[in-house]
Amino acid sequence: MSINLYFPTDYLSILNRINEIDPIAYSKTRNYLNGKVTYLSPYLSKGAISTKQIMDNVLSKHTLTSAHNLIFELAWREYWQKIWLREGDKIFDDLINTQTEVVNFNIPKNVINGNTTITAIDNSIKLLIKNGYMHNHLRMYVASICTNIAKAHWSSPSRWMYYHLLDGDLASNSLSWQWVAMTFSSKKYYCNQENINKYCSTSDKETFLDKSYEELSNTEVPKILQDNIPFLYTTELPDTHPITVDPNLPLLIYNSYNLDPLWRCDLNANRILLLEPSHFKKFPISDLVLNFILALGENIKGLQLFTGEFSKLIADTKFPIIIAKEHPTANHYKALFDEREWMFPSIEPTGNSFMSFWKKCAQKYLANTFK
Repeated sequence: MSINLYFPTDYLSILNRINEIDPIAYSKTRNYLNGKVTYLSPYLSKGAISTKQIMDNVLSKHTLTSAHNLIFELAWREYWQKIWLREGDKIFDDLINTQTEVVNFNIPKNVINGNTTITAIDNSIKLLIKNGYMHNHLRMYVASICTNIAKAHWSSPSRWMYYHLLDGDLASNSLSWQWVAMTFSSKKYYCNQENINKYCSTSDKETFLDKSYEELSNTEVPKILQDNIPFLYTTELPDTHPITVDPNLPLLIYNSYNLDPLWRCDLNANRILLLEPSHFKKFPISDLVLNFILALGENIKGLQLFTGEFSKLIADTKFPIIIAKEHPTANHYKALFDEREWMFPSIEPTGNSFMSFWKKCAQKYLANTFK
């Protein structure tokens, strides 16, 4: 099954995509809209594959040096995850600094509608809504426009983007927006029209971003970004159907962050995909994203769907053991937790510096090749 042409959901296609990674082309072109990116982020964010799985595959065919940029970017994903583990729900508020110059807590209306008059931005927003994907460079541009040009607080626009992203990951998304807005960094990130034209092969002129970075940092909110709307999105989850379980067998719980078909695949067990209404009320996703999650679940043999809270799932049946994968969204499960598969399992962030984290990873796991 395929949700769209970009992202097939059968496991063989996912593995083929891993095998096709060209880390050298990735390194040279990843910042360009038409660059040779991996298109693996939706499968990573949903736990169908791991960063280590990708790294091991790439290093079986390429040198550490040629794979440097790819592993470096994968390490960012791991860093965000470990910050989430360390900080918990604090990542959903200004984490280090308070965002400055905030004029509203909504979302610029013309951003949502793809009517900013900036060609690359508008096209990328329309494709995001249609396909559930946006190039990482464009995400930074959109975040900068919303937070530092329109002066909206990062929280609502980031939830809007998460709602639409097939690769929506609460840590990567929230903390990246905070990095742009300087609530988890030392300076605000600005993009200008020249930079957008360079990386998106456009030639727009005289837009509200066609200025120097110094001018942008001291400008009033452009008229085209002044209208805003609140975040009022919701998710309609599928109804639960009766499930059949064997109370003598273990219960393995999957969720929208753990859809790994290889996880304990040899264990004779009940396998349940748990969709908790409380989670999706707090962090809603689009129908496109929901269908992507359900389609990835089809790779897991014997998986049954349960819409409801964890407490309701286990209320009527006593299982010999309940097992889940460790994840912040699963902390309330009364279960035995398997650790996720990390690239750098023993390295934890100290302070708030990615580069400090990266240097420790490289020193211990990558023969000190990268610093």
